[in-house]
Amino acid sequence: MQNIFQKHHRLLFYGTWLLLGLIQSGLTELQDDEAYYWVYGQYLDWGYFDHPPMTGLLIKMGYAIFPNELGVRLFPLLLNIFSLLIIEKLIDKKNPLLFYGISLSIAVIQITGFVAVPDIPLIFFTALFFLFYKRFTGNYSLLNTFLLGLSVAFLFYSKYHAVLIVFFTLFSNIKLFTKYQTYLAGIIALLLFAPHLWWQYQHDWVSFRYHLFESNVNAYKPSFTLDYIIGQLLLPGPVAGFILLPAAILYKTKNDTEKALRFTMIGIYVFFLASSFRGKVEGNWTSPALVSLMVLAHQFLYEKLQWQKILYKLLPVTLILVVFARIVMIADLLPVKAIKDRYHAWKVWPQEMKEKTKGLPIVFSNSYQRASKYWFYSGQPTYSLNLYKERKNNYNFWPLEDSLLGKPVYYLDKYDLWRFKDSLQTPIGWVGYKYDSSFASFAKIRIDVSPQKIRVKEKEESRLICSFRIPQQYEEFIQQHKPQNDTVRIGIFSTKGWIRDIYTTITLQQLVRDKTLPLTINPGLRSGKYYLRFAINSGYRNPTHNSDKIELVID
Repeated sequence: MQNIFQKHHRLLFYGTWLLLGLIQSGLTELQDDEAYYWVYGQYLDWGYFDHPPMTGLLIKMGYAIFPNELGVRLFPLLLNIFSLLIIEKLIDKKNPLLFYGISLSIAVIQITGFVAVPDIPLIFFTALFFLFYKRFTGNYSLLNTFLLGLSVAFLFYSKYHAVLIVFFTLFSNIKLFTKYQTYLAGIIALLLFAPHLWWQYQHDWVSFRYHLFESNVNAYKPSFTLDYIIGQLLLPGPVAGFILLPAAILYKTKNDTEKALRFTMIGIYVFFLASSFRGKVEGNWTSPALVSLMVLAHQFLYEKLQWQKILYKLLPVTLILVVFARIVMIADLLPVKAIKDRYHAWKVWPQEMKEKTKGLPIVFSNSYQRASKYWFYSGQPTYSLNLYKERKNNYNFWPLEDSLLGKPVYYLDKYDLWRFKDSLQTPIGWVGYKYDSSFASFAKIRIDVSPQKIRVKEKEESRLICSFRIPQQYEEFIQQHKPQNDTVRIGIFSTKGWIRDIYTTITLQQLVRDKTLPLTINPGLRSGKYYLRFAINSGYRNPTHNSDKIELVID
């Protein structure tokens, strides 16, 4: 048996990893964000509000082969395995047993390595980028230049955090700026990434504006930074992280590639540490740093036999935790509500609800996650009617609202059940549902406001000019109907969230008739920095996002 392992250790390791991943992928209920990215695949495009298109493309390809959970996760799982293969190639001093020990000690790449989220292709293309970078710095050939540019483009198509990897790599090797091949690789990457940039231009750079100026901007809490630090200590383990992280940091790099790996790892950790003072940082945002951590930790531990012994002694603890997590994700064994809601709540009841709602399209209130998950498990087209007080998502852009305009739908929600005559008990709680014979919502109407930055004194009025961009389909609908309570309101927000509304008398009929209207408002607020957002009411339905954020400063 030992002889078989020595001869075929690589096949056994990667084959077992693949087999466990296939079982896990097929038997684990789809997660909230995975379902959302599955909807990406229904509307394949060069870009989305939240992320570049790589995840949607991977899901689309896999779902075409297996129209189930396994199909959604097939290509992310394969990329997870290929990531390990490439990371192993990045290691100069080979010790396969040590590499396997490190890989198995990082629980997150085992129990989430199959999940269809942007971090999986980001990790894969990070590893691929460093492999091509290693070849590039060894030989500045045109082929290596092209491959480097290609890998950069794929990085950017995976997740916007990829810019950190390229930046810190360039920063680690300043002499790259003296090579024309560096600029050629950049041009190749830019040309390949151009379709996404064109998509952003067509959509007013919506993703960049959201991630740079709107996302993760909250009043600071010390817990943001503390949670980030604790999370980053646990992520490369959780048990062995206290060995692997120091090992990677202590290792003295020997070549340009290792130096780039080190700069990238430390740069990512420091960047998101600084970001924690701006708002809450999700633990997975540093996931590409795992590539650097695995390579550098291996190189450090290669000659540290005492450290290796500790790693191997801790490994069984990690494996027990991983096996337990795998079982819990597949089988409903623990009476823990959070686990039940996450892994065991959606496979059955959407089909029962589909019968009660006669197979008609579904509208959820302000939940892209529930809307996406319901759509996946019921097969009913489902729309998330997003409230202007919350953030946008891609349901604001997909051609769903306009396809439902004036048509019969059912509304579903798990909150404020008093609004619903009928309800169904489900594993996620009681879900109310009601029939609407003519759906009416107006998120596709755009209200442009001048000026975009307002500065007034306390108790002073401000005069605005509002222009309305109304798609023809909406204009015709408004002219033929008279939606109830269809006036425009203005939400006022601070960094802590919504404060109050200013109600106007502007109706949809006026929007269609006049196209441009003056408006005088008195915010009635103390001095400070705020922002406004215009929204359109439509009966009992959620008021929608109808303008960009408008900065308001009161002196």
